[in-house]
Amino acid sequence: MPDKGLGQLGDGLLFTAVVVYALAMLGFAGEQASRKARQSVTAVRDSTQVLVGSGGPSVTLPAETVTSLNPSRAGRFALALTGLGWLVHLSSITARGFAAHRVPWGNMYEFSSCVAFVAVTAFLVLVARGYVERSLGAFVMLPVVLYLGLAATKLYTAAGPLVPALNSYWIKIHVAAAVTASGAFLLSGVVALLYLLRSRYDELTAAERPTRFPVSLGAQLPAAPVLDRVSYVVIAFAFPVWTFAIIAGAIWAEAAWGRYWGWDPKETWSFITWVLYAGYLHARATAGWKGRKAAWVAVAAACALIVDYYVVNIFVVGLHSYA
Repeated sequence: MPDKGLGQLGDGLLFTAVVVYALAMLGFAGEQASRKARQSVTAVRDSTQVLVGSGGPSVTLPAETVTSLNPSRAGRFALALTGLGWLVHLSSITARGFAAHRVPWGNMYEFSSCVAFVAVTAFLVLVARGYVERSLGAFVMLPVVLYLGLAATKLYTAAGPLVPALNSYWIKIHVAAAVTASGAFLLSGVVALLYLLRSRYDELTAAERPTRFPVSLGAQLPAAPVLDRVSYVVIAFAFPVWTFAIIAGAIWAEAAWGRYWGWDPKETWSFITWVLYAGYLHARATAGWKGRKAAWVAVAAACALIVDYYVVNIFVVGLHSYA
C-alpha cells in the first residue's frame, strides 16, 4: 500500500522546489538587469558629468552609484537558490519513490518531475564546469517552472502502484534512460533557441538596425558560438542515451507484447525524434553545419520530443498513451 503521508510530503516538497526555482529565475533576471544598468551608469560616468534637467546644472555621478549595482551578488544568490531548489526537488522525488514503494517515474506527473530535475542538474553541471554563464539561469528556470507547473496542475497523480503493463524491471532501465535524455534535450532546445536570439541580435546590430523584443534579449546572452557549442555538447551526450532508451524499450515490448517494434504512435514519434537528432549530429560531423541551420534542427527535434511526450501520451490512443 502506498504511504499517503510520504506522498503528500513529496508533493509539498515539489511545490516548494517550484517556488524556489521561480525565485532563482527572478534572481537571475535581476542579475541581467543589474549588469545592464551598471553598463549604462558606467558609460555615463565615463563622460565625467551628467546633465540634470534641461539647461540645469551638471553634477558629478558618485562612484557609489556604480558599485551599488552589483550583478554578481544577485547572480550568486540566484545560483544558491537553484542549488537549494535542486536539493528540495531531489528530496521530493525520493519521498515519492518511498511513498509508492517503486521507482518514482511511473506516470506522466513523476516523469515530468524527473525530466525537469535532469534539466536543472545539467545546467548546474555546465555552470560548474564553466561551459555556460550562470546568467542563462533565467532562461533555463522559466521552462522548468512551467514544466513542473503543468505537471502539478494537469498531470498530477497520487502516489500508488504501477499499472500492470508497467510493472517490470525494464521500467528502471528504459524509462530512466528516457528521463535522462529528455531532460538533456530540454536544456539543449532552450540553448538552441537562445542561440537563434543571439545570432539575430548580432546580425541586426551589425547592420545598425533596431532590435525589438524578444531579439533585444540577445544583448544579455553569451556569444553565439558559445551557445552553439553548448547545444552540441548536450545533444552529443543525450543522443546515445536516447538510443539506448529506444533499444531497451524494444526489448521490453518483445517481452510484454511479443514483438520488438509495431509502429505504435509512441514508437513512431520516438523514432522521428531520434532521426532528427541523428541528422543534427551527422550534419555537424560531415557537412560542417553550425550556427542557425544546426540550431533550427535542434529546435525541430525538441518540438518532436514534446509531441512524443504530450500529444501522443494524452491525445493519441496507443499502447503507450494515457488517452
